[in-house]
Amino acid sequence: MENNKKSKGLGGYFIFILILLGIAVWIGTLRSNETGYNWNDFMKDFEAANIVSVTIVPNSEVPTGTVYIETEDGHMNEMYVSDVTKVEDILHVTKDITVVMRDMPSENWFMYYVLPMLVIFIIFIFFFSLMSSHSGGGGGGGKMMNFGKSKARMTGIGEGKFTLKDVAGLKEEKEELEEIVDFLRDPMKFTRVGARIPKGVLLEGPPGTGKTLLAKAIAGEANVPFFTISGSDFVEMFVGVGASRVRDLFEEAKRNHPCIVFIDEIDAVARRRGTGMGGGHDEREQTLNQLLVEMDGFAENEGIIVLAATNRVDILDPAILRPGRFDRKIAVGRPDVGGREEILRVHAKNKPLAEDVDLKQIAQTSAGFTGADLENLLNEAAIIAATKNKAYVQQEDIKKAFIKVGIGAEKKSRIVSDKEKKITAYHEAGHAILFHVLPDVGPVYTVSVIPTGVGAAGYTMPLPENDDMFMTKGKMLQDIMVSLGGRIAEEIIFDDITTGASSDIKKATGRARSMVTRFGMSDLIGTVNYDNDNDEVFIGRDLAHTKTMSEAVAGQIDQEVKRIITECYDDAKKIIEQHIDVLHACAELLVEKERITREEFEALFE
Repeated sequence: MENNKKSKGLGGYFIFILILLGIAVWIGTLRSNETGYNWNDFMKDFEAANIVSVTIVPNSEVPTGTVYIETEDGHMNEMYVSDVTKVEDILHVTKDITVVMRDMPSENWFMYYVLPMLVIFIIFIFFFSLMSSHSGGGGGGGKMMNFGKSKARMTGIGEGKFTLKDVAGLKEEKEELEEIVDFLRDPMKFTRVGARIPKGVLLEGPPGTGKTLLAKAIAGEANVPFFTISGSDFVEMFVGVGASRVRDLFEEAKRNHPCIVFIDEIDAVARRRGTGMGGGHDEREQTLNQLLVEMDGFAENEGIIVLAATNRVDILDPAILRPGRFDRKIAVGRPDVGGREEILRVHAKNKPLAEDVDLKQIAQTSAGFTGADLENLLNEAAIIAATKNKAYVQQEDIKKAFIKVGIGAEKKSRIVSDKEKKITAYHEAGHAILFHVLPDVGPVYTVSVIPTGVGAAGYTMPLPENDDMFMTKGKMLQDIMVSLGGRIAEEIIFDDITTGASSDIKKATGRARSMVTRFGMSDLIGTVNYDNDNDEVFIGRDLAHTKTMSEAVAGQIDQEVKRIITECYDDAKKIIEQHIDVLHACAELLVEKERITREEFEALFE
């Protein structure tokens, strides 16, 4: 539909261009001096006595002129001559032809000079406006000459419909932001005691925890103009455009103060300087320099509060993080079990839930989920219910959505041989037994041998009962044991091993290496951090990266990692061998039913 509208609009433009070209051609014909009637034709008609009347119109360039000849057949012919006196001399010979001699006409300046220039000017203006409107990009940034204009969108007073009351699970974060709103509403309460409102507030945390959502709530809560822009909107391929947009943004904010400026994903423009290969004239660095000046430079920005969000605070430039620019940093973390339940209730308002739905149990099950994950979980459950033509979302739909979101969609149509299914059943049973027996992990929520979309032949899903603030050494060792349980069960039952435990081994090795190099949980290495910051991916820092350990220490670390893995493997193997009857029973039940619940699994121990 949109393409049809565009094609119709372009068709109208094309017709308009044709009309302008027609006018130009018509003007050209008026100015043309060549006709189809020439001197030879005139002499032939004169000698044949076919001429009735002749009108001579001299030009300003004497003695040139135009002669209009009317013949007996009624045609009026036009002829340009270089000397009108020559025509007069010929016509004086006969009295049968009516001769009219007109006065020299004054030159039509509008027709010959003004009108052509006017047509050219109209065509130029038309093409300029056409290129501006079709140059792509919305707002002021889409115009040809507005590269340096800010792309920020302003929300006026009272336009925001979303408030802090609509945000669930972020109690402390909302309290800190309410202070900002309170200052904008009643600044005298703070200035009386000499308080200075923070110039900048940085919202940091993992993706999906609600940073942008909090900013939307502030826009609806604060009774001041609210400017919102993304960090990527500053950066262009033209050097200097980003800095110009920063200046334009703050100039507009000054005209509307007091106000709030929200920069989403600020790491796109405020990345640490010196980490790239572009040098000091890199466009991103020029933009950052201008942002630093605007936030806290010689010019005062009274009444402007900068709110920013990022999930990569570790890569931001230290200059922008100092007090005076971003005075306050609010960590927006993953919600706890109470926060998850609040978030689930908010997202369940517009969804008809069946009586068997237990949001509290879902909140306990979804440890580590962010607000975005929980919204996606209920949305997937609603989709599953809709595909089955249900009027309500049931607990069964949420369980299926939980598996789909957390592990991947089950591939029931995939053909699996009996041998592979049996190997997978024992593999998952090995994991499940350790989840159940070890005290700091588990309990088991679901065990399945149905292949998933992530390439796994099966899965064992635990049910964490608490949100742990930190990890103990014992729990980390138990996690390693659980990861090795599948490989151990394969070795015990089949006297052979498969490649299915590759991801488990990788996870166990990473956990053991973190214990040794990062957390100081090795007696041999001691409480020394030898972590080499594997998360750092910037070229500028990698080029000058120095070793954090000697070759001798690196060898000791490898020995300690191997020792931890070996000891965990031996301990886990003893536990599985003690419950060999449960291993067989669980594997047989999995081959039969393909998926078993917590109650069915725990009944095997009885």
